[in-house]
Amino acid sequence: MKRLTIIGVVLTMVLGMALSAGAAKLPPEEQLYIQVSALGALDYFYDHKLGMELAGKHLGVRTEYVGPADYDMAAMVTAFEQAIAKRPQGIVVVGFEPSLNAIVDKAVDAGIPVVTVDADLPESKRLAFVGTGNFQAGWEGGMKLASLINGKGKVAIMTKPGQSNLEERVDGYRAALAQYPDIEIVQIADTQSDPNVAAQAAATLLMKFPDLAGIACVEAAGGAGAAMAVREAGLAGKVKIISMDRGNDVLQEIEAGVISASVAQQTALMPFYATQILYNLYNFDIPISTDNAKAGITGTPTVIDTGVVIVDETNYQYFMR
Repeated sequence: MKRLTIIGVVLTMVLGMALSAGAAKLPPEEQLYIQVSALGALDYFYDHKLGMELAGKHLGVRTEYVGPADYDMAAMVTAFEQAIAKRPQGIVVVGFEPSLNAIVDKAVDAGIPVVTVDADLPESKRLAFVGTGNFQAGWEGGMKLASLINGKGKVAIMTKPGQSNLEERVDGYRAALAQYPDIEIVQIADTQSDPNVAAQAAATLLMKFPDLAGIACVEAAGGAGAAMAVREAGLAGKVKIISMDRGNDVLQEIEAGVISASVAQQTALMPFYATQILYNLYNFDIPISTDNAKAGITGTPTVIDTGVVIVDETNYQYFMR
């Protein structure tokens, strides 16, 4: 009986040690953080990849960037499933549309925290959002456009309808331009996040509204497409274009005087800070309460606004790559 008791104690100790070992934190060099996105072929996402790479170097962890080259949500979900299977310490995801809510929730239910970047999924179980205050970005673009057209005239907005971050930018433009009673928004055009489609849409706008004063573009593909159409119509400098972001194609059009300005996001900061949030969550426990879990406290920020800057003829050269 005594011997059985001793064996029981030893087994309990061994089991306890095994559980402790299982709960032990991995060293940074073994930790993995993955970003899942789409549209990876766009120049805009260079900064997403850069931000993940820099986060990995800064924190001494492994990082990966995965997802389709084009706007393919089914392929993005597949990439997300593959990321979950790797059991990373956290996942960073661009929340393009609500259809991604389910896969985000699946990761969280599996014990993998998720931070959205660039576009949010507030109805999902994501931990936090890091990205541009999109309404404010639209507002700043709208105020810049209003000043360029002297507060009057017809303008069009180019976007990809249904994408949450872009809808917020459109709302910001609407609010800013509403401050000017002599400015009329005549149409919202669909770019499908494709520069060639955007060029066709802009050409149609120029034919439909020959007195168009300005075009506002709320995503990366729109500015390049609008510039192409305006140049081909011989209206460079006459129709004012506000683009989005700081791709070299946009910057070259600013240099040429075809695009008047662009609202550039500090995109690399998004995955950089998102990875830091996930890293801090895994490695540290900040005692905001006596028991954060029972108190319902994550111990992380919930929203980080990475801000924008207006790029025009005065500073475009500093953004060239």
